[in-house]
Amino acid sequence: MTTNDSRFALTAAEQELLPSDDEVQFYQEHGWYLSKKLLSDEEVDLLDSATDRFYAGHRDRSLPTRPPRLAYWEPDKGDIHRHNDYIFYEDDTIRSILSKPIIAAVAARIAETSQIRLWNSTLIHKPPRADDARNIVPWHFDRHYWQTCSSDEMLTAFIPFHDCGEEMGTITMVDGSHRWKEIGGDDSTNRHFAERDRSELEDMLSENAAFNQAEVRKVPVTIPKGHINFHHCRTYHGSGYNVSDRPRRAISLHLQDRSNQWRPFELSSGDQVIYNNDVLVRADEQGNPDYTDPSFCPVLWEGPR
Repeated sequence: MTTNDSRFALTAAEQELLPSDDEVQFYQEHGWYLSKKLLSDEEVDLLDSATDRFYAGHRDRSLPTRPPRLAYWEPDKGDIHRHNDYIFYEDDTIRSILSKPIIAAVAARIAETSQIRLWNSTLIHKPPRADDARNIVPWHFDRHYWQTCSSDEMLTAFIPFHDCGEEMGTITMVDGSHRWKEIGGDDSTNRHFAERDRSELEDMLSENAAFNQAEVRKVPVTIPKGHINFHHCRTYHGSGYNVSDRPRRAISLHLQDRSNQWRPFELSSGDQVIYNNDVLVRADEQGNPDYTDPSFCPVLWEGPR
């Protein structure tokens, strides 16, 4: 994969890290892909130390307004499963590493798009506790939360700061589920998994599998330090308890393909769905949220069309 834009140029060594044709086919068939080592140990350790500073209160900038459904852990919430949205925006050290062209270039290759833009980013800390059900991430897929997006090809890069296996509650894929046809949903699918009953989401997974006459094959992805797991926006995924002796730290880097733009999405009540980005990004010529806003949705990779 080559590009004429020098900002996104890859070294010869990085070119070797791009997915092969077979790996692209794997992603298209299975809905997820574990990369080669894209980040050095030093870069991953820098993410970890920047996270310590962030949790201690450091911010390079703060959001200009607080979106209506922002996930944002603060110390008074205690030792729970932490989520902090917009970490790419608020911390320059983390931003500099997540902006490495090779990450988005891999995403562009498997998604078969000529441009990758940021959609959102979430810092995650899963404590080593098996006594709190809030540390389980129930089965869901991200497309449900992105109803104002026109694209069905968005994807997420899950980036742990250490070796990440089953004992840490690694991300687990429902293999091939991105290809399922979905049973007609209701307004509840727009709510984040943290706002919903876990058993309800288990039932939804089972019902969709039965509707598609598909096997629910759950694949816990063991991710070595510096490697990244990518998953399609319609791939069911979740994670279990962290039963190791240390926190599971990671970032979910949500990404847009070139085609994505805002679309209206109406609930049964007649209310319009508002995603958090909609109150942060600039307006386009029609007055709608502009998902190419360089402040919140910068281009991370640009290749030939």
